[in-house]
Amino acid sequence: MDNRQAIGSWLSGPRAAAEDMGVEFGYPGQQLGLPEQGPGSVARFGRRLGAVAVDWIGCQVIAYGLITGGDMSATGNWTLGLFLGLTLLTVGTVGSTPGKRLLGLRVVSLDGGRLGFGRVLLRTALLALAIPALIWDRDGRGLHDRVSRAVQVRI
Repeated sequence: MDNRQAIGSWLSGPRAAAEDMGVEFGYPGQQLGLPEQGPGSVARFGRRLGAVAVDWIGCQVIAYGLITGGDMSATGNWTLGLFLGLTLLTVGTVGSTPGKRLLGLRVVSLDGGRLGFGRVLLRTALLALAIPALIWDRDGRGLHDRVSRAVQVRI
């Protein structure tokens, strides 16, 4: 076999090359005991990104219009603060932010229950760093979800 085939192309990536060679990865959430599709399945990247965008834009509008009085230079820090507060309060109480709820998502513990306050605080702090949210595992969970033993599922 050609070494280039084992590594995969830069377009398809190493996972596609491994799948072509017969490696079975399963579907996202299979290792967690979640269904492949429908309610309770792992939320896909597009929905998660959409939910974050809805929440961020909402916080930005509030910061711009109500807190900074239209001062765009001060809006960024207020937006981040509002976003983190919103995430901490809503995920800690009802399990989803307004954006997640709008797009049919919820953050749950790996056992299916609600996250405790400490785990929500840890998850939110890691989310503030942004980098942990960009590092995923094969189930599509960000590092902030892995560390807090959480998963975002469809409702």
